[in-house]
Amino acid sequence: MEKNSSFCFANLSSNLPITCLITFITIFLHRVLNVIYRTGKPLGKRVSPQRPLSTLIVLGSGGHTAEMINLLLVLRKERFTPRFYIAAATDNMSLQKARVLENSLADSSETKGLSAEFMEIYRSREVGQSYVTSVWTTLVAMAHALWLMIKIRPQVVLCNGPGTCIPLCVIAFFFKVVGIRWSSIFYVESIARVKRLSLSGLLLYKLRIADQFFVQWPQLQRKYPRTHYVGCLM
Repeated sequence: MEKNSSFCFANLSSNLPITCLITFITIFLHRVLNVIYRTGKPLGKRVSPQRPLSTLIVLGSGGHTAEMINLLLVLRKERFTPRFYIAAATDNMSLQKARVLENSLADSSETKGLSAEFMEIYRSREVGQSYVTSVWTTLVAMAHALWLMIKIRPQVVLCNGPGTCIPLCVIAFFFKVVGIRWSSIFYVESIARVKRLSLSGLLLYKLRIADQFFVQWPQLQRKYPRTHYVGCLM
């Protein structure tokens, strides 16, 4: 009898780690599916309609920043504040343009007292960089993105296509799953994308990470039915 009891106890002990792992994976997958189901739905009572929302704005080189600046010009500045601007560390122009925008807003009477911060993030891969070395730089970029997201913990993430938005959006989605912060992710596809989504947009669309996905061409909305056509924003 004692031998049988010892055998059962030993068998139970050996299976305990596997049972815990299966339980953890089941709970995690349930949370992921729950977040995907709630993604894009109104926040309801979780957010007051009058309460300012901390907003992370991801900038990209070239036309991405120009489009984002145009979008920010029509944004309700008193609603989306404080604002945190992030651009790649090798991007010398985007944060300068964002500072010019914020300085112009600070000169207007209705936006006095609003705050903005400007940050840089490492790129996962530079143009022309080999895929072998990009493995290490990608890990460094993910760690840096995680540190920035822990520091900011934004309620809104606004992006429009640069590759630097991917790690930030993935981490924001992970924060939703583990209950750290619910960040609503708004993605606006570039006006240059007429027939197909960019790689960044396609990833966020297929993985259902973005809460709201906006396109500027009607044929894109027909091809990707979960997007919203908003017309040309430029």
